Amino acid sequence: MVAMKRHRVDIAAFLAQGSFAVVGASTDREKYGNKVLRCYLQHAQPVVAVNQKGIEVEGQQVFASLRLVPTTVNAASVVAPPAAAAAIVSDAIARGIQYLWFQPGAEAADASATARAAGLHVIDDGSCVLVALGFHDA
Repeated sequence: MVAMKRHRVDIAAFLAQGSFAVVGASTDREKYGNKVLRCYLQHAQPVVAVNQKGIEVEGQQVFASLRLVPTTVNAASVVAPPAAAAAIVSDAIARGIQYLWFQPGAEAADASATARAAGLHVIDDGSCVLVALGFHDA
């Protein structure tokens, strides 16, 4: 029998959403925006890429904004500069996404506060989806 990995309650709730967006997805396999996307793919999770350039990333459909992702997307991992966080939160609120996970280096306290005030569930404590799920760079 394979043991299931146990997660903190907030991480488990995020991962339970079952359909994800990666904001800041990159075509560069060395960047975390690419690694986070590949991590979801490695774990057979439905995922779309969000990238202002709108270029295909790892064969996944790309959307120029979080506002444009399909309604099936319930949660977003953010791998973008902190300066972009306020706009990303605004997009999440407009789109109705309730779960945001700011990956290490993408956190912005004011944006997180805005998201929480709007009722969103936010992870912004330096924890990383690559560690939570387990990522094998190939």
